[in-house]
Amino acid sequence: MEIYKSIESLFERISNNIFRLLGNSLVFLLAVALTVFWFCVHDWSRMTITDTIRDLIVAITFLSFFIIQRTFIHFSQALHLKLNELIMAHENARNHIIKAEEKTGEEIAEMGKDHERLASEDESENL
Repeated sequence: MEIYKSIESLFERISNNIFRLLGNSLVFLLAVALTVFWFCVHDWSRMTITDTIRDLIVAITFLSFFIIQRTFIHFSQALHLKLNELIMAHENARNHIIKAEEKTGEEIAEMGKDHERLASEDESENL
């Protein structure tokens, strides 16, 4: 079980770092340069129109991935700021969940169980 937890923790750290890396503007510029280089060294004389269209679609899809990733990161950060503001503004809020996005999956699952327990307690008190 400990091996699984360490592998899970390592995977979460790697995926979070890759998530941030792929949303970086320098990585996008590198992808644009790679795409331009690929189009410059490509042998266009032997390609049919279908191959050309396919290559253009692949290039646009490749670059769109980085744009979508950056947009998602921006939206996610803005959403977290808004939620943090709401949590801090409520006097009965438990502030330990403010940085929940930085927790491991196991910690988030545990926090979810705590919230379910609190919700069921509140529900039973209101009856």
